[in-house]
Amino acid sequence: KLTVILVLLFIALLAVIFFRSSVSRITEISFVGSKYSTQQELLTQSGLRIGGQYFAVSKSSLQELMMEMKTIQTATVDKNFPGLIKVQIEEYPAVAYELDQQGSLKAILSSGVAVPINETGITVEKPILTNWKASDPYKAKLCQALGNIPNELTSDISEIVPSPTLSFPDRIKMYTRSHFEVITAISLLKDKIVYLNQVIETEQPGLIKMLEADSYVPFYTESDIADDLQE
Repeated sequence: KLTVILVLLFIALLAVIFFRSSVSRITEISFVGSKYSTQQELLTQSGLRIGGQYFAVSKSSLQELMMEMKTIQTATVDKNFPGLIKVQIEEYPAVAYELDQQGSLKAILSSGVAVPINETGITVEKPILTNWKASDPYKAKLCQALGNIPNELTSDISEIVPSPTLSFPDRIKMYTRSHFEVITAISLLKDKIVYLNQVIETEQPGLIKMLEADSYVPFYTESDIADDLQE
């Protein structure tokens, strides 16, 4: 019994020494794949710090903690002994842009959150959201809908404006780079977007309505164009 007690005490002593040594501490923290969050924001959210206890970090708990950020869609944690913690981040994609009150361009992610853009000379290939209130619940639904539509189907949309009615509280107006005006609803957008692109590819600029029924009216008829040429 004495031998067992001595062995246990010796193991406990070694454990105390080990957990107090630098070998059991976090020596390096890296976040990979983040575009819209700073390293300091990610460190604050994670609760990690250099010199913290390496074995106290739970991979699953850290993943869940990182995904509480509205910019992060998935997070994968890798731990490499001794002391290395790497967090691979996949952020929600940008689906639109908007100008804030100061005139600064912000990216709107599919999660609905607006994040500042630090890049200069960025090409705005996504729709611009205009006249949307930050508290509008349909704004987040619009971003989610845009996130579920392939980029090639929305590349011609230049601006999206809220245009609610009693029948369609989620009604919107869209303007395209090819000079079409489109009236539809957020709840219908995913199902109607193919029709929109078919009209844009085959018809002259006009008004497209995509609600309970689809319709298209050109801004100018062939006779209008002929009259303009004669004048």
